[in-house]
Amino acid sequence: MLSRSTSIDVLFVNWRDVSHPEGGGSERYVHRMAEGLAGAGLTVELFCAAHDRAPAEEMLGGVRIVRRGGRLGVYPRALRHVLRTRPRLVVDVQNGLPFASPLVTRRPVVNLVHHVHREQWPIVFGRVGGAIGWWVESVLAPRIYRRSRYVTVSTATAEELAGLGIDRGRLSLVRNGVEPPLPVTSVRSAAPHLVVLGRLVPHKRVEHAIEVVARLRDRWPDLRLSVVGEGWWDAELRARAVALGVDDVVDFTGHVDEQAKHEELARAWVHLCPSVKEGWGLVVTEAGSHRVPTVGYRSAGGLNESVVDGVTGVLVDDLDGMVEAVDDLLANENRRLAMGKAAARHAASFHWPASVRGFAAALASAVRETRPAVRGSAVPVAVVQDVDRLVGRLDAVVGVEGGLDTDDSGDAERGPAAEGDEHGDQGLHSGTRFHGGRRRSVTVEGVAVIHNTDPLTITSQHA
Repeated sequence: MLSRSTSIDVLFVNWRDVSHPEGGGSERYVHRMAEGLAGAGLTVELFCAAHDRAPAEEMLGGVRIVRRGGRLGVYPRALRHVLRTRPRLVVDVQNGLPFASPLVTRRPVVNLVHHVHREQWPIVFGRVGGAIGWWVESVLAPRIYRRSRYVTVSTATAEELAGLGIDRGRLSLVRNGVEPPLPVTSVRSAAPHLVVLGRLVPHKRVEHAIEVVARLRDRWPDLRLSVVGEGWWDAELRARAVALGVDDVVDFTGHVDEQAKHEELARAWVHLCPSVKEGWGLVVTEAGSHRVPTVGYRSAGGLNESVVDGVTGVLVDDLDGMVEAVDDLLANENRRLAMGKAAARHAASFHWPASVRGFAAALASAVRETRPAVRGSAVPVAVVQDVDRLVGRLDAVVGVEGGLDTDDSGDAERGPAAEGDEHGDQGLHSGTRFHGGRRRSVTVEGVAVIHNTDPLTITSQHA
């Protein structure tokens, strides 16, 4: 199986790419990591599902994109691609279903998980299909990746993965960066304007945003909602707006380009994020970059980190709470503007280059963890040389000599508080440490926590 050298340093396998009609924040994260590694001199490829808006193959940002198969067909085709190309390292992007690359290669495999899909399976596939999907994600996948390093984007997901029995020493946390906001011509709407942005699928619960408008319409007769995005749940959402009598004030924009997306955000007063689950919620920080606070659900996981509750937005427990929070922000201009300013400061603290360095550090750990097994097995010299070469290239991306601080004493990982931050431990971008817990506990100890603000810091490294 492991018989010859390869020209691909890192192969990402994902069911979608950023150009896919259903692409979102997780796909943007993958592209930024891939482009960053390619920009540092590695040969990087992304294998994903085909769609009618992009060619079967292209170069994008220095990354070769290969598109084959559909929603389910991409999985067996990806395994065949791994077998055929024999990359030095594989990054499986698990969106519920695993790609299972460890079954076909002995090279290092890193499993990137944005969030756990426990709540989403029954919503999309029903009780029986959801139970099967959850068994695959919670039982089968951890078994397949039992020797692999995991990367995730939030402490919430890290805790859930630990609850599934993932060895906490194999978990690395690398948060999202944020794109600099595009220059816009739009100004804040004179009338109250809400925005919800993302794929139109059931687990995003855009219905809740529409319900908010319906409940507040009498109090705010000029209130409007922009629904930005597309998906197979579109017709259901439009029907819901009609049923609630608000179809005349809910605008469905469909798919928009980056410029149009930023124009919509710049017009909004408040961003709503009613998702069942978010690994991080990239759109939260995108909205924040336009000084727009977010109202979302506390139970959504990663929103507890992308939203600083009471500072950059408001986290609530249910739909009633969302209606109340939105009403309060619409009525209290000073509070809304203060949160928007804090949200912009919070968003500005996240940087993609530092995220790429953190991601490269996690990949380097995965290669080092695999190297003893490779050296001890009967594999060709060329393969051993490939592994050693990849470690050197990844270390060059990380900048080991000056870019990492592996000291784990005290609160060193937290760094200084944001300028003007009076909230102490509730600051805009405080560090994260995991304490205590045993296997199967939802607390995590010894996770490599990689913050993407400069300077890059790792609280504890298990390589």
